[in-house]
Amino acid sequence: MNSTPTPTHCPYCALQCGMNLSPTPDGGVEVLERADFPVNRGALCGKGRTAPAVLSSRVRLTSPLVREGGALTPATWDEALDRIAGALGGIRAEHGADALGVFGGGGLTNEKAYTLGKFARVALGTSQIDYNGRFCMSSAAAAGTKAFGLDRGLPFPLEDIPKSGCVILVGSNLAETMPPSLRFLTELKENGGTLIVVDPRRTKTAEQADLHLAPRPGTDLALALGLLHLVVAEGRTDEAYIAERTTGWEDARAAAMAHWPEYVERITGVSVPQLREAVRMFCAPETAMVLTARGPEQQSKGTDTVGAWINLCLATGRAGRPYSGYGCLTGQGNGQGGREHGQKADQLPGYRKLDDPAARRHVAEVWGVDPDSLPGPGRSAYELLDALGTDIRALLLMGSNPVVSAPRAAHIEERIKSLDFLAVCDVVLSETAELADVVLPVTQWAEETGTTTSLEGRVLLRRQAITPPQGVRSDLEVMHELAARLGVEKGFPTDPEEVFEELRRASAGGPADYSGITYRRLAEENGVFWPCPAPRSADSGGPADSEDASPAVRPDDPARDAGVQDAHPGTPRLFLDRFATPDGRARFVPVAHRAAAEEPDDEYPVLLTTGRVVAQYQSGAQTRRVDELNAAAPGPFVELHPRLAARLGAAEGDPVAVVSRRGRAVAPARITHAIRPDTVFMPFHWPGEGRANTLTNPALDPTSRMPEFKTCAVRLEAVTGKD
Repeated sequence: MNSTPTPTHCPYCALQCGMNLSPTPDGGVEVLERADFPVNRGALCGKGRTAPAVLSSRVRLTSPLVREGGALTPATWDEALDRIAGALGGIRAEHGADALGVFGGGGLTNEKAYTLGKFARVALGTSQIDYNGRFCMSSAAAAGTKAFGLDRGLPFPLEDIPKSGCVILVGSNLAETMPPSLRFLTELKENGGTLIVVDPRRTKTAEQADLHLAPRPGTDLALALGLLHLVVAEGRTDEAYIAERTTGWEDARAAAMAHWPEYVERITGVSVPQLREAVRMFCAPETAMVLTARGPEQQSKGTDTVGAWINLCLATGRAGRPYSGYGCLTGQGNGQGGREHGQKADQLPGYRKLDDPAARRHVAEVWGVDPDSLPGPGRSAYELLDALGTDIRALLLMGSNPVVSAPRAAHIEERIKSLDFLAVCDVVLSETAELADVVLPVTQWAEETGTTTSLEGRVLLRRQAITPPQGVRSDLEVMHELAARLGVEKGFPTDPEEVFEELRRASAGGPADYSGITYRRLAEENGVFWPCPAPRSADSGGPADSEDASPAVRPDDPARDAGVQDAHPGTPRLFLDRFATPDGRARFVPVAHRAAAEEPDDEYPVLLTTGRVVAQYQSGAQTRRVDELNAAAPGPFVELHPRLAARLGAAEGDPVAVVSRRGRAVAPARITHAIRPDTVFMPFHWPGEGRANTLTNPALDPTSRMPEFKTCAVRLEAVTGKD
């Protein structure tokens, strides 16, 4: 590899922070600052700084493993691939194509996600494919599509946030989940703007707020409706905007008016004076935003909850205008791109719908297959996992660890164990990979080139910086080899740029149109915002934002020879002229509060909510292998209020059992006034007896099929020495 530092992006969250990777004498890389990328301007959290640690052969897989006599043992690639193809082909012949399941991940590059969807539908012929991004922001995606006709996490760049007059941040702890992004909130306040944080915990982010609202978990929908009620009652609606740019206001207003302030106070625990102050702060400036994250979205009513916050933006004229609007803070590294290109149960590349005949014809033509040969929509993520071992007999899993990350995780672990066959492609031997019949070691991040799409909708180029260890192959190579063994000799290239060129054609004309984007452009322009259809007139200028310009492409860069010179500039800001609906108007959707799927009772009197800590990421499969991160966050804990701890008789650090209708978890007590007395919090990064997702409720949102991770009823038990 070239000795010059390689510009690339962090492998973790959806900020996709820019970084440079510099070779080290031992053949590895070290992370250096990359100040030219506007999202982080060189800043990185601990996870980003220590990311090269997972490249070490000490912690990662370097040989295929096959199960022999109950144990996983090293094997050759041919042995492992033959075993997978033989098992998949045999089960398909005996039970049909839909007996094969495919489960992807929101960390896969666009090229891998695209190929995985194609592999499932063309090489396997199965409809049973979904991915763990369903657990991330599917409710926000559904609500955004209903309201605006299009789902892109943020319809504006992060750099617009400090220019707004007020931001309501709902269910997000950016200080721990995306630390480099906290500067946008700091700059917001430095510019005279105000910050309202909605969270049942007084997190490090909530401590930065001008106003902190701490509702009971599961009541964000009532809170948003109560705010909208006050907007109407106090005459703060933007009637001209409503008339010119929206439809459906009368029904949405009537629904909101049923949620008067005192009623909302009883439901949420947020006082009427706080509700009125939030409305005043939000409506006083000319511009304002609402940003949601997993808090309101990971609920069995998540789509309606996000819809209520969108209605608040629309009623006040705060969508489709500069420095205003609704946005969702995507979590996973490629959570946005991962659902745009076909690994989601109901979608084809370009964010096309799988049940749309025109979409099927377009994609089938690109793939060179009969549209009628493409299967229809399959099961959503939890429903797919729940069907393992019954309707679905074999599973190919890439880039996910559902044994730790899925709701009702003990049940899902048993479903996985009941499979006839499980194959896992991963960087490390995750808890799910430990149960597999075959494990394939695949390349990661610095060892491969590919694209991701950040929470802004900015498509980015990750460049290969080092050669992968001997014995490791890319996911693209895996799918190419498996397809060939299953009788599909063509259509699964191993070169990521070749895959991206096909993705461009498949996405052309779709809602998420990447057809005007090339590797060369991504390198030269520091990313391109979709939609980006091609061509555009040659006189329309250069990159979308000149301040994003990056250094020229190096002679050895994979982007050097590709590109369309006259391409659309990309779309950093959506909806400024019209929304993506047939008539260009945003849609109000009437919604009403309803209880969580599981409310506290005499047997389970406390609410559990879950989330992340700064030093770990998702299921922790990678970050738990980094010494520095483990030193900062060595294990699970139960956060509870002193009053609740006193009733239990628990002191700081004492083991506490948290019990739900689905199971029992044990972790040390962390006692703090920063949480509501009726609520406990557990981070979800760890397996074993402290696994938070043993407890969580798989009740699904009827539209998004998002499980209700964020609230369930539990009881607490003191743990004695005999336990």
